[in-house]
Parts: sequence; C-alpha cells; structure tokens
Amino acid sequence: MTLSVLSGKTYFIRTFGCQMNLHDSERVSGLLDSYGCLEVAEPADADIVIFMTCCVREAADTRLYGQCSSCKSLPVAPHGKRVIAVGGCIAQRDGEGLLTNLDNVDVIFGTHSIAHVGELIADALQSGGHHVRCEEHEDSDATSMPWHRATSYHSWVPIMTGCNNFCSYCIVPYVRGREKSRPFDEIVDEVTSLVRYGVREVTLLGQNVNSYGRDLFGAPRFADLLRAVGDTGIERIRFTSSHPKDLLPETIEAMAEVPAVMPHLHLAVQSGSSRVLKEMNRRYTREDYLSLVDAVRSKIPNIALTTDIIVGFPGETEDDFLETLSLAREVGYAQAFTFIYSKRKGTPAAEIDDPTPHEVILDRFNRLVKVIEDGAFAYNSEFNGSVVPVLIEGTSKKDATVLQGKSPWNQTVHAPVPTGVDPLTLVGRMVDVRIDTTKTWYLSGSIESDFR
Repeated sequence: MTLSVLSGKTYFIRTFGCQMNLHDSERVSGLLDSYGCLEVAEPADADIVIFMTCCVREAADTRLYGQCSSCKSLPVAPHGKRVIAVGGCIAQRDGEGLLTNLDNVDVIFGTHSIAHVGELIADALQSGGHHVRCEEHEDSDATSMPWHRATSYHSWVPIMTGCNNFCSYCIVPYVRGREKSRPFDEIVDEVTSLVRYGVREVTLLGQNVNSYGRDLFGAPRFADLLRAVGDTGIERIRFTSSHPKDLLPETIEAMAEVPAVMPHLHLAVQSGSSRVLKEMNRRYTREDYLSLVDAVRSKIPNIALTTDIIVGFPGETEDDFLETLSLAREVGYAQAFTFIYSKRKGTPAAEIDDPTPHEVILDRFNRLVKVIEDGAFAYNSEFNGSVVPVLIEGTSKKDATVLQGKSPWNQTVHAPVPTGVDPLTLVGRMVDVRIDTTKTWYLSGSIESDFR
C-alpha cells in the first residue's frame, strides 16, 4: 500500500449528528488534503465518498442506508473507481456488520481510527475488497492531526473525548469510549495559534465539558481552562455539551467573569420529572436542575439557556410529562432540541417495555414544542430595540440580499447587505445591528456600525 495513490483524487464528506462529528469530519478532510486529495461539493464528482455518522437516534441509521444505497446510481467516478467509506459512531457500533445491509461500502472506520483513514482508503483503491478498522482504543491522537476548517473565523477545539455517564438511553459511551482529557497546555496553545491565524470564535468540544480534567488532575478543571483560553485573546468562546450534575460554581463564576465566554449555556435537562430522570440515570433531580438555573442566572442574568428534552421515555406518564411542560415554562428556554425517544439496542432503556401508544407520545411532543416556541419568542422579544454585536456567517439561505450571523446569545440575526458590497467580503467580520423585528427563531434589524 502506498498513500501516493490518493494524490489528485477527489472526495466528498457528508456529516450526520453532533458537533464532535463535524470536527471529526474536519480532521478527515485535513488528512486527505495532506495526501493531495481535493474536496468537491457533490458525491457525483468524488472518487471518495465518506459518511460521518451518528447513532444517537434510529433516523440516523435510516438516512445512512438510504444515502449509501443512492451512491450505486452515481456516474462513474472521475478517476474510474469510487470508494465508499463510513466513519463515526455507527461504524464504531456495527463494524463489519454494516456490510450486511450496505454491500457497496468499501471502508469502515470507527471513532478511534480516524488517523488511519488514508491508508484504509488507499488500500481499497489499490486492492479492492472491504477494509474495516474499529478499534476500542486510539493508538494515535486524532486531535493532533491536520484539519480543514469549514470557516476561517470559527474553529471547533476538542478538549476531551468519551463519556463516563452512561445515561440509560444513550449509546454514546459505548461508541466514544471513556472520558479522556487533552493536556491543558496543548488546548491553550492550539487556541493561541488559532488567534494568530485570525480565528475569532472557538467552540470547546466534549461529551461532557464540565468533567474536563478529572482524569488528568483528579478533579475537574474546566473553569481554569475557560480562564486560560480567555487569556489567549480569542474574541468569542462557546462550549458544548454540559452535563448538569457536573456544572460547578467555579465554572459559573468563570463564565460570568471571562469577557470572551458568550452568554449562552446549553444545559440538557432531558425530562422535568425526577422519577424519569432517575430512570434515565441522569443523577440529578428536577429541583437540582432548577437550582442550577437560578445559580447561573444570578451571575449572568440575560443568559440564553438552551436544552435537550426527550419525550416518550419508556414508562413516562402524563403526570411525568406535565412536569416537563411546567419546567420548560418555568425556565423559559431560548431554544430547545426536542426528540421523541429512540430505542438504542445495547442500552438499559431499550429493555424497558412501554405500552404507551405512539399517538399519545406524538401529542405530548407537539404540546412541548408549542411551549418551547412560546418561550423562545418571549426571550427574543426582549431584544427588540437593542443593539447587538453580530459575527457575520454569510447570507440567508432564503435571500442573498440579507446578511446572516450570530449574536453573543447564539441567536440568528439578519440585516440587509449594504449597497454595493460583496457579502462574501463580510464573512467573519463583526457589526452592530439594531433589532427592529423579533421572531421565534431569529432577530432582524439594521446595521448600526462599521464592519470590524
């Protein structure tokens, strides 16, 4: 096998799932770039088609099967032979078993095998056949690989991998492994380097960032990390995901005191019922969660709180659901990701029998969505007439004459493209926008400052 066979080959990556998967895709892209491959915008133009997968919900499996199968009807690859590869969490979970349903897949690589993607694809191009690598542990550090950032102004920065929590419904610890923190100085040095390259915003990534450092130092050091990253000169810091049981007072203090930390916290509640939370193995109660919300808002009064909520967890009663509804109203989320429970084979919750009719679960889901929408609209309405700094990401997908960006509170903000200005030249720049229209999922207004 020689990696030189990759030089000049074109590739396309489609990513499903969480921000960690997006970052893994950037690492795969960077690795292929380093071997002389060229990224293209469509599978039809690619010699190498890669699907980076998520297995948190059953719909992800269905999407993968459909899109992999559709590759059979693609035209001949530019260089005559096309390699189909599947990576990420489904690959780690199923390994070679994927070939039972996907006979056109050539390469399968798990979450701990990203550093070996190049050699696996080169082998497939040269010798054909199936090439599978789904090790349980990494033998090289994927976080130190080259990466190809999707944007010049933002970067994902992984601070840890894996999860030790074992929520009863969640497959992630089984496919991402146990918690492993990156060295403190390595993270700070990476952000320092990104600042030199013009990056303005970083998102610190981990399955549970609040637990960062426990394996290195014997106790979490996420608050210290936030302060150190803030000292690099980066303009905006975001982070995800944050488990309520590990959100410490010192972390809340750091969020409030470090100017670069954005006033947005994604704090997944999953359910408002203490009984259901116990069945989920979340290790906090409804009262614990609401106390955390109070503690955060006492330090950062205008913070945007967002969350994840599962409807239809096995055994959830109407009373349990009403507790979730009342919690959502009490917190007043700026946004929430709401899901109908998806059974994941191999998790404890998958063994729980639940006779609740699907139409009952769907009705509850719709009732929750209405409460979330009302809360989001109320939160955004508070910004009417205010001036917010916006990091421009591009133009609206619906209207190329409208700029789109993000506020510190992670709201989507729209403003007209200035007359005679190419909007591409404004991507990654900051501008102040005076808000005159507030909607459930976005704000819009007029530009109030020069771009900077």
